[in-house]
Amino acid sequence: MYTSLMETTLTDRGQTAVPAAIRRRFHIKPGQKLEWVEDGRLIFVHPVPKDPIAAFRDSAKGEGLYKALLRERREDARRR
Repeated sequence: MYTSLMETTLTDRGQTAVPAAIRRRFHIKPGQKLEWVEDGRLIFVHPVPKDPIAAFRDSAKGEGLYKALLRERREDARRR
């Protein structure tokens, strides 16, 4: 299920670093917000796009919206 495993350390102030490989892969830049989601067992961290509407539009480029929606629903189901 996981493609890579990386470990970081939490500071006394509750801070941690995002590994460089993750920042590059997901184009995370300084100042970008991250969303933390927990399901009672696991914690997920998602980069929050500065323009969510533009990010959604770009996510469906080259395929129909229906196929994109189904793909997203399958990914969501796998995460649970």
